Amino acid sequence: MALVRRFQTVHSLLRTAGSRESSSFPIRSGNELSWIQIGDGFRFGCWRSYHSSLCNVPEAHGKSVYSRLYESHNANTHLLRCTMIAESLPFMNDKRSATTQVKAPPQLQKTGAVRVSMVSPGFVYEPYALQEKISIWRRCFTRSGWRRTKEDFIRELRSAYAIAKLRKTGYSKNTFYIEALELYKQINILMANGDKKTIRKNVTERMYSALKNEIKQREAIWDGVYWEMIEPVVKIRTLQARLIGIDRTDLKKAFIQLTLEFLTKQKFEAYDAKGNVLAGDRKKEVLVRDIWVFEKSLFHTGAYWRLCGRIKL
Repeated sequence: MALVRRFQTVHSLLRTAGSRESSSFPIRSGNELSWIQIGDGFRFGCWRSYHSSLCNVPEAHGKSVYSRLYESHNANTHLLRCTMIAESLPFMNDKRSATTQVKAPPQLQKTGAVRVSMVSPGFVYEPYALQEKISIWRRCFTRSGWRRTKEDFIRELRSAYAIAKLRKTGYSKNTFYIEALELYKQINILMANGDKKTIRKNVTERMYSALKNEIKQREAIWDGVYWEMIEPVVKIRTLQARLIGIDRTDLKKAFIQLTLEFLTKQKFEAYDAKGNVLAGDRKKEVLVRDIWVFEKSLFHTGAYWRLCGRIKL
């Protein structure tokens, strides 16, 4: 009897384990939407339906990405918005991927025609930050120094990888610096003139909203602004480069972000409605340091550099 009871107990345990194991397998239908990849290693898949369902991921290092899906059926266009929160860690495999899959709406299931169109990731990936200087002794003989050396190496490796990918598209540093400086000067002039319409094509959508608010706030205080940049510039240098992939099956579908430092001499003066000077002095040159992030698509035909962020240190 004891042997029979043991056999029944083992049999019931095996059945329970088998049911749990079988229930843990994900069910994937052919109509589920595809994955999105950020970087080369860490990826997430998350599509938002016509309703307000949202995919949530822990926000320890989260960044939001907005993309759009277009589907046409019987001359009707439906817009799907996707919100993805993710962080890419290229060359690192110490984090697990988190996924949330949502079935496509019935109309998409019938046609199966889904096309991804992303104009911009909508965020600055790994914004540049000043690093504390540490001594050689601390770097070589302490655990914190070893950790810092590893982090610095990874950051440099990511920049080198992004630049290597960019060079395959015909990138030239000198040509890019000329274009970036022209953008820097043009955007500042348009900001001073309050030209919201023209400035839109030179910046991403998220950056346009920020600049538009700045112009609105400034116009509430000053009626006019004079701005001038003295050429040649003192210095331009690249601080870091980052690659943002959107398709794990095609590494060519990616965005590149280059962070540049501008050290220039400028003249500034602000007026009221009567022409009285309220701030600045157009006769004095001021040394200004700006850190701007420029973005470009590597897979869109006719893509060009645009301002996607400014970093304040």
